[in-house]
Amino acid sequence: MSGFPFPPLGKVVLLALCTAPLGATATTQDTVKFAMNATYPPFEFTNEKNEIIGFDVDIANALCDKMKISCSYHNHAFDSLIPSIKLRRYDAAISGMDITAERQKQVAFSDPYYDNAAVFVSVNSVTYAQALKGKRVGVQNGTTHQKYIKDQLPGLIPVPYTNYQNAFIDMKSGRVDAVFGDTAVISEWMKKDSTLNMIGQPITHSAYFGQGFGIAVHPQNQALLKQLNTALVEIKADGTYQEIYNKWFM
Repeated sequence: MSGFPFPPLGKVVLLALCTAPLGATATTQDTVKFAMNATYPPFEFTNEKNEIIGFDVDIANALCDKMKISCSYHNHAFDSLIPSIKLRRYDAAISGMDITAERQKQVAFSDPYYDNAAVFVSVNSVTYAQALKGKRVGVQNGTTHQKYIKDQLPGLIPVPYTNYQNAFIDMKSGRVDAVFGDTAVISEWMKKDSTLNMIGQPITHSAYFGQGFGIAVHPQNQALLKQLNTALVEIKADGTYQEIYNKWFM
């Protein structure tokens, strides 16, 4: 994955549908409505046709195929994904969401489907995070990155954004000094901008990033949770997961 290989563990502009084969029926429901914040490449973003694409979309498509269920994707602000699941506006959220103990008090998570870490990036030649003490750091609102800085790096000033595009724009214009985000997302930005410099090493603090990404569902929807976990095992076993992983990260 762009210099940070993580072995597979195996964010509404457009509604994209993937349909199960004819004649297939679902055990508990006929369709799964997935919510995501489609401003987070390579996990979820919109292409030139305004279609939602990305690693998470491909994984969800594969899971729905295994479950023989139709699925749909809906763009939603990241910081309100969990509330939307709790209110049952969607069946599940797959959006580069770290599994944390705090989130597990509100929603149920599938088994991890992606190993995660986080890193700082800046346009300046800063080589370690401590040099950012007293500086403003852009983060996406409601993320584990925002919470990590508040809890673990009180000398830094987290500046919340609705999406990372705006955070990077402000960093380039000098309104924030750095951006803190997932390594795969930061790496995507670095591919397109040679002036960006990674600060320090990836952070894998277990309370914030160490458990990996999971799919969030309503705690009472244990049937769907079981289906998702079974399908995850299946796509890892038959090579589908590795194929999708290689497409987006190799």
